[in-house]
This record gives sequence, structure tokens and C-alpha cells, in this order.
Amino acid sequence: MSSSELVNDVRDELYWDPKIDNSAIAVSAGDGRVTLRGTVGSLREKREAKNAAARVLGVVSVDNQLEVRLLNDDRRGDAELRGDVLQALMLDSLVPKTVDAKVDDGYVTLTGSANWQYQREEAEFVAGNIVGAVDVLDEIELTAPAPDAGTIEDGIKKAFKRNAKLDAGGLSVSTASGGDVTIEGTVSSWAEHDEAIAAAWAAPGVTKVHDRMAVAY
Repeated sequence: MSSSELVNDVRDELYWDPKIDNSAIAVSAGDGRVTLRGTVGSLREKREAKNAAARVLGVVSVDNQLEVRLLNDDRRGDAELRGDVLQALMLDSLVPKTVDAKVDDGYVTLTGSANWQYQREEAEFVAGNIVGAVDVLDEIELTAPAPDAGTIEDGIKKAFKRNAKLDAGGLSVSTASGGDVTIEGTVSSWAEHDEAIAAAWAAPGVTKVHDRMAVAY
């Protein structure tokens, strides 16, 4: 597929998704690597645009350079925005009480600690859905006691094999002390890439995942 064809397909996907206003989004591509530039009206819309581009056949990576520009009615004071973020975090049973948030000019920074990556992701998702948030910086630390590196590596490999959505034949996993995991190799789609990352993060004791996978259609 040529770069121009890929650009057209991504544009069509952005137009097709009713959650996205693509009128101010520019798309460029080269060697399967797509770049999104322009403006959107919310952080949620920025995320949805990246997801839409990533699911297009032929895309191997997405560089999301979209900027969030809030309408006047959506602009919030930092104190008010922080209050709403904290309230939303508190009401979500997946987010531990040890997570805190601060806000500076609409930019939300999440701090504190959690035991699992899914808890960090949930907190980031919740904060990003609050009206007035321009971006979310996740500085939550993972603090669960880590099993030994061999146990983590073996668990991830078994998870890869169990996953019907993932052909793990071209992947290798290595681990270091402190729950540091590296995934290398090739997958056949962006969806498989995401499945591998999610499986690695689900292993007990993982604190960091280094993504060295390539997508080859």
C-alpha cells in the first residue's frame, strides 16, 4: 500500500468515527508510520483519533501530535478541575485511594502509588475524561513486591501462548530485576502489538515494559 493510499484510509476512518471531529486533523504517512497534526476539542477526542488511525490496515505506528484546544465553555479553573478529577478517581473502584492529582493550567498530573498497571491506566483514563483536562501525565509508581525475574518471564510467555488474538511465535521476552520487561520481535498487526503489551503488564510484579516490537503486515 502506498503512503497516499494509507493517508486516505486513515482520513476515511477518522471521518467514519462519530466520536471524532476530523475537520482540523491533518494526516501524513511514510513507511506505515502515521502522524496526526492539528487540533481537537478534548483529550478524549485526541485519544480516539489515535485509536482510529491505529486500527487501519497497514499502519505500523501512530505519532499523535494533536493539540487539545478547549472551547470557552469547557475551560475550567485548576482548583475546580482538580476537585472533579479527585471525585471521579474516588468513585472508580479500580483506582486505589493512594492516587492523587494536581492540576496546572489544565494539565493533570497523577501521583501516588498503585500495585498494578491496570490501576494506573484506569486512573489516567478517568482523569482524561473530565471536561477541561488538556492532558494527563501519569507519575503513579508501581509498588507491589516483585517476584523473581524468571517467574515474571515464564508467566508472560505462558500468557502469550494462551491469547487467541496473539501469534507470539515471533516474540521474545526478557526480564531484569525490579520487574523490568523487554519485548522484542515482530507482530502482524497493531492489535497484536497491543495484546502483547497488555499481557506483559498483567504479569504480577511488572513495573516497566520496554516495547521493541515491529509491526509487519
